[in-house]
Amino acid sequence: MKKKNSKIKPINYVWFWLIWFFLNFLRWGAYFNDYKYSFKSNLLEYAIHIPFVYFNIFILVPLFVLKSKYIKYTLSLLVSLAVVYLLKTGLTYYIISENIWPEANRDYRPFEINHIVAVTIGEIYVLAIASSFYYLLTWLRERDRNKAIMENQIKIKLKYLKNQIQPHFFFNTLNNLYALSLESSNKVPDVIIKLSNLMEYVLYDIDDTKFVPLIKEIDYIQNYIEIEKLRFQNVEVAINLESNIDNIKVPPLLFITLIENAFKHGGLNNGKLKMKINFRIVNSKLEFEIINNFVISPPLKSKKGIGLSNTKKRLKLIYKNDFSIKQMIKFNFFIIKMQIPLYNED
Repeated sequence: MKKKNSKIKPINYVWFWLIWFFLNFLRWGAYFNDYKYSFKSNLLEYAIHIPFVYFNIFILVPLFVLKSKYIKYTLSLLVSLAVVYLLKTGLTYYIISENIWPEANRDYRPFEINHIVAVTIGEIYVLAIASSFYYLLTWLRERDRNKAIMENQIKIKLKYLKNQIQPHFFFNTLNNLYALSLESSNKVPDVIIKLSNLMEYVLYDIDDTKFVPLIKEIDYIQNYIEIEKLRFQNVEVAINLESNIDNIKVPPLLFITLIENAFKHGGLNNGKLKMKINFRIVNSKLEFEIINNFVISPPLKSKKGIGLSNTKKRLKLIYKNDFSIKQMIKFNFFIIKMQIPLYNED
């Protein structure tokens, strides 16, 4: 992922001050009907405003506020305001006009209380507006950066879960192939071809894409089933497409672990495995249903499979809470129903 720079671009500061300067220049120029005076006085004021604001944002706030040293911050701010007052009053008197506060409509001398209060309030007003602009931009950029980080983390988790499926599946398939080779079975070439088709799909067709055409996913499932049929003769599987799914897309390798579980825990130990796989559209959602007979047996002391747990984690990451997956037992049949939102490439 390309690293997102959380710093605010300097051009944003430039535009902010230019716009504010222009508005104040027009405001006071119209008020006094003297645009020359307005330009000079605002130029002097903004030459003081800008260093004061960024001294506060980049030095005082990190040094004191972020370290919870509020008394030191308050004292430092008061000293800064005193310096600003001296600079503004002195420069106004010597450069622009001996009348240091023409806006008051009467002559004021430096260090009169009303003038000190007015200048102080004005600087705090400027500080508040400029700081609000800065922290708003900072928050927006941090929000976008955090969103990008979260999306990247989700992609990493999805890739991890997907990569868990692939070795797990190919390990099982290679075991099947090994068992056939021990029997010197003439089915070995067919298994290798089917396995090659599966590997081509995993390595080249799905890559890092989030969704793939459901038709391709069904082809993948059929290849897997054909491999299992080559190994086991007593397998009966039916795949039913009960709706038009031509343009539907789904997360890759979403259904295969559930089908693997059906073969693993199904009725093969009892002589025959019967499995039915249904795809249909129900209430604007894609429904996947797998039904298989099974044999009730004590739990085996083996490594815990990925199966349903992995599938639920992927669904949660991709669809949040907008999905459902249920499992039930009816008579001697184990049923899993999954519903996910439609993702149509059109």
